[in-house]
Amino acid sequence: MTKYMLIMRSTDETMAVYENMDFEKIMNDMGKFNEDMVQAGVLVAGEGLTDATETVVVDYSSETPVVTDGPYGETKELFNGFWIVDVASKEEAIEWAKRAPLAGPGSKLEIRRVQQMDDFPQDNEHVQKERAWRESTGQL
Repeated sequence: MTKYMLIMRSTDETMAVYENMDFEKIMNDMGKFNEDMVQAGVLVAGEGLTDATETVVVDYSSETPVVTDGPYGETKELFNGFWIVDVASKEEAIEWAKRAPLAGPGSKLEIRRVQQMDDFPQDNEHVQKERAWRESTGQL
């Protein structure tokens, strides 16, 4: 099994559409989708994020990191939430993503594989420490 992150992305236009939708319907549709993933045994985690107006950004472009408050002035896409699924293949992650109750202009799900401990050099001291920590907490 491999973990994939399904990243909810939207535009300002998408958010405007959702503001006019029945919130109870959105919650019920999302709840049903989450329940289906739980019953299939693939859901590892999933969270929605607060409004972009609560954003804080740490920018590392200069030697000293610069912290700014959101929202961004030129936002083209927003990251609104995510699911992490543990599935047999990228194709299965895609099939779950296609079932997500998202709709409207600019609404997208980005699918990215979550790196595993074995993806990193096993002779690295920090990888070995993280592996030991994960084993001690039951994550491996």
